[in-house]
Amino acid sequence: MMRALYTAATGMRAEQTNVDTIANNLSNVNTTGFKGQRTEFKSLLYQTIQTRSTSGNGDAKPVGAQVGLGTRVAATTSTYTQGPLNSTERPTDFALEGDGFFAVRGTDNQTYYTRNGAFTWSQYGNGQTILTDSQGNPVMDTNGNIIAVPAGVSAEKMSFGEDGAVGYMTAQGNYIGLNQRIAVYQFNNPSGLEKQSGSLLAATANSGNPMLEAANPALKSSKVVTGYLEGSNVQVADEMVNLIVAQRAYELNSKAITTADSMLETANNLRR
Repeated sequence: MMRALYTAATGMRAEQTNVDTIANNLSNVNTTGFKGQRTEFKSLLYQTIQTRSTSGNGDAKPVGAQVGLGTRVAATTSTYTQGPLNSTERPTDFALEGDGFFAVRGTDNQTYYTRNGAFTWSQYGNGQTILTDSQGNPVMDTNGNIIAVPAGVSAEKMSFGEDGAVGYMTAQGNYIGLNQRIAVYQFNNPSGLEKQSGSLLAATANSGNPMLEAANPALKSSKVVTGYLEGSNVQVADEMVNLIVAQRAYELNSKAITTADSMLETANNLRR
């Protein structure tokens, strides 16, 4: 009975984490480029009560007796399915169709990755006008350089192609390319990326090294869509169902604790 108390407690702790994950998904349902997560569980140790033995007439029993000691959270896995594209008509808003990620340079001078393409023109320290994310992190091109507006050119004249090519329009309506492209990277295991604040992702050993689409013809290139943002891939109806299931599992574990407590009370009363 005491074993039941601790076993049910592990279930309650695991389901609490599950509810926390679902709540985070729902809270980010309108976050640009957000990818939903799901909680995965694994069983804990098993206690062997009886090994395989023989029956009363000497026949070998095929199985023994083991009791599980509960569950725990194994991982929270992100699902990198395509989110819906929402039109904004802003020339510095970008959405990706495909498996790619934009790259930005963080305040610690490290490269981070994101599906949030809500970019804008910002003033850099040296007076340049550069393309940044909403937090002011510079957006990187395929050579790892910042994307800046040329001297004497208005930011409103800047233009971007479907492959991320950067250029500008002259007063005469001619297009001038800058020999730059917005960098788009892919990962062998995007679920291994480590989530940071501000919709940023950090590469890890689990995600593998970033692979530049422009330098790897074996990769299927993502399409850079200008004037759109990728919405969250969270499905509210599915998350609400998952929330109800998690709540019921939490209540079942709570009931198991109540039942074990009642059995302990009965056993204590028998000793009086």
